[in-house]
Parts: sequence; structure tokens; C-alpha cells
Amino acid sequence: MTQVYSPERPLRVAVIGSGPSGVFAAEALLKQTSFPAEVDVFDRLPTPYGLVRYGVAPDHLTIKSVTRGFEKTLSDPRVRFLGNVEFGRDLTHAEALAHYDAVIYTVGASSDRRLGIPGEDLAGSMSATEFVAWYNGHPDAAAREMLLHAGGVAVVGVGNVALDVSRILVKTVAELRGSDIAEHALKALERSQVKDVYVLGRRGPAQANFTTKELREFGELSDADPVVMPADVQLGEAEEAAITDNVKRKNVEVLREFAVRTPEGKDRRIHLRFLVSPVEILDDGQGNVAGLKIERNRLDERGNAVGTGEYETLPVQMVLRSVGYRGVPLEGVPFDERRGVIPNTEGRVEGRPGEYTAGWIKRGPSGVVGTNRKDATDTVALLLADAQAGALPTPAQPSREAVDALLAGKGVDVYTFGDWQALDAHELSEGQAQGRPRHKVVDLAEMLSHRRR
Repeated sequence: MTQVYSPERPLRVAVIGSGPSGVFAAEALLKQTSFPAEVDVFDRLPTPYGLVRYGVAPDHLTIKSVTRGFEKTLSDPRVRFLGNVEFGRDLTHAEALAHYDAVIYTVGASSDRRLGIPGEDLAGSMSATEFVAWYNGHPDAAAREMLLHAGGVAVVGVGNVALDVSRILVKTVAELRGSDIAEHALKALERSQVKDVYVLGRRGPAQANFTTKELREFGELSDADPVVMPADVQLGEAEEAAITDNVKRKNVEVLREFAVRTPEGKDRRIHLRFLVSPVEILDDGQGNVAGLKIERNRLDERGNAVGTGEYETLPVQMVLRSVGYRGVPLEGVPFDERRGVIPNTEGRVEGRPGEYTAGWIKRGPSGVVGTNRKDATDTVALLLADAQAGALPTPAQPSREAVDALLAGKGVDVYTFGDWQALDAHELSEGQAQGRPRHKVVDLAEMLSHRRR
């Protein structure tokens, strides 16, 4: 029998993950007029917004203003935020299907790709993902000790995340105080010995994936000079003609400006290097990074980087890899290990009626925060089409009360959106008292102590 959705028995959807894709999916479900709907948005952390809180650079506060719209969505009475609920542990796959007409997985891509070179597991070598989580105050990473006594740091990769971590490493404390960087990171960076950061791209400047705005910021730092080798931005006629993307063309122009700029003698430097690949992270004999061996590349006729057999060693004591994100498997949900995504057809999980996916776990790590709105909306459109066609399975216990009873029976300390608003107000108040935008709470127990009265 086809389910008829009504105000008394609305279409019930669980969204697993409260980052941009998850909230955009909830928003799309609220805006549609085909069916009355109820949405429960789950997150394993007490805090919503995912990548916006823990991934976006702390000095890019304007990007974080998207949370104003997120707040409107999560405050809607048809939507509930259930934080501090871990999928697979507190809410199993089978339990989700038993309580919802449809489930949308929007957990992002929280892991990273490795370099696959010797020395990658030495102390001082880590993913940019970990470093970003540390300075953004993610509870999983806040207690980690960073080796900021390093004089030199290599950042492998030329996307925006690579530029973000490089910029944070060389900014002064005065510059960072205007950001919402976590307090423990601010104090550690105040003691930092970093003088030289090397940003490494295996192909040329015309193939780099960063955006021009982020690149230009390197020329506006109060105590760091951008350094570009003139030879790296001398492109052949064919390579020059092949640049059809306006962003990449502007990037090359900015890099050429940096290449002819006279260094101002600032205390720190960001070296932007191209056509080089890391081949080995060197060991100091005690398990620490002592340098990075790189190989000079050239581009073949298809634009691929090919090693030339010319090597050099960079004097670095820390290596951050930023060569791509990948998703991680969820309990009971299919997973494509090679691509690091949930196998799906345009958002429908393959072979799983009533299960959907959106965002990076759907398509891989591409695009910016706003890209996920269309992606999530497209997925919701398929869900609604399936509901219209009577193709959604009928859950055994489709009610909020049943979900609440299930979680209470397991002793899960659910953190509501009202609770988050209390924590948010606390962080803003503490930040204001310190002359900063926000003072992030990074300890999980302390987070959970802030509740709506």
C-alpha cells in the first residue's frame, strides 16, 4: 500500500551530518510543497555546521556568515537538530530505516589522501586536515601538540586548503586575533618558530587549483613575503595559450607579480614552488622530520607531471600534506573504497531504496560551500520523486516520539539546537570580552555543559 503523507503522518527524513550539505538538504525539504515533512538532522558532535565551523579558515569570517541561513533552517519547528548522536553507535543503520521514510547521508569527506612516500609517518608529518581541525578547535584534535618549533614547513598541494594552512602559519598573532581561531592554537602560534613555508605543486602554476582571492592574500601579510621563482612562471606559448580558465589566468598574473616583487625583508616567507614532487621525508634518526627530498618535474604533451631526475632537499622539520580529501565508511552503508564515496546514481544510493546522499560523500571533494546547495537540492528532488511514485519503504515506527524513546533507552545525551544556541551565545560573549569574534569551546564535556535553560 502506498503511503499517503499528511500533517498527521508527514514524510519523515533523517539527515546524517549537519554540515552545509545536510542543512541545505533540510532546507530543500522545507521549501518543497509536495508533502508535509519532518526532518531530523543528526551529528556526532554537539555543534552543527560541520565544515563551516571546523574546516573554513578562521580568518575567513565572511564565508561563515552562511550560518545565519543555517540557523533559520534548524530553528524551523519541522526540523530537529540531534547533536551528540553518532550514526552506527547511537543510531544504527537498521534503526534509522525503521524510523524514517528516507535517509540522506551528508557526512562529507573527513579523511585525507596520503602521499605514499617514505617517511610519511614520522613525527612532524601529518595531513593538513589534522592541522586545520587543530587550529579550528575540533574536539578530536584540540589536544594534539603541534611541532611549531620547526623553522621550515612544507605544505604539499596547491588547493585553497594548502593556502589556508600556509597563511595561518605565517600570520602574526595580531592578525589572527581578529579571527575565530581556537585559543590553544593562537597561543601555540604565538610561540611558533616557523620562518619559511614551502607550498609545493607537482604541476605548473596554470594547473594550480587555488582561487585568486586566497592567493592575493599572500601579498597582504604584515610579516611575511611571498617568494616565487621567475622560472616557475615562464610558460611556453602552447601552455600560455592553453589557459582558458579566467581564475587560472589571474593566478598566473598574481604569481608573476610576486616573482618580480622585491622582498621587503619581513620575518617570514611563503615560497610558492611548482613542478616539484615530494619523494622522501627525511628522518633525523630519532623519528622526526629532518627535511623533504623533492624532484623537479616537467609537463609532458598531455599536461602530466613527469620526473626529471633532478633532486633537492628542503630544510623543513614539518610536512603537511594537502592532496585531497576522501570519505570514510558508515555502518551498514555501501562504500566505494577506491573513490572514497558512497556509490550512488545522482544521489540515490545504489541498490538501497529510501537511502540518498549529498555533498562530498556523494561526489567527492569538489566545489565550495555554496556548491553543496544545488547538490543537496538535486538529491532531495529525487527523494520527492520516489515518494510521489510510492517507491519509499514504509518504516515500522515513523514518529519523533519513537526516536526519542530509542535514544533515551540507550542513554544518549542528545544535544538540541536550543542547547547549541546556548553554547553559541556563550562563545560569542566570551569572545567579546577578549576583543575577539568568538572564543571556541573545544572540550566535549564543557560543550555539553552549556544547555538551553
